[in-house]
Amino acid sequence: MRQGYRYQHRRSVLFRAPGLVIGAVAFGAAGGWTASDMLASWSASGGSGLSCRIKGNISIDKGERIFHVPGQKYYAQTKISPQYGERWFCSEFEAWAAGWRKSKS
Repeated sequence: MRQGYRYQHRRSVLFRAPGLVIGAVAFGAAGGWTASDMLASWSASGGSGLSCRIKGNISIDKGERIFHVPGQKYYAQTKISPQYGERWFCSEFEAWAAGWRKSKS
């Protein structure tokens, strides 16, 4: 047996279900997500497929930690930069417990 075919069950989702990946990218783009947003969300979920869609943003002016949920006014414009301490959350409770407050708009 050739080495490349021995562990088929370990192949990436990209190779097992390319339509699923393409559909997810198209769906994300329609919702205002960029590719980097989706990759960061995937990383935040540990690659488990859980959707961590709450954006934890740090205010440039005050250093305030604010989270945005899908549907809020500035959700689509908010970009997450992990190098500045910004992060993704999987639930509002998780964001509150980490000391972040919900966006007012």
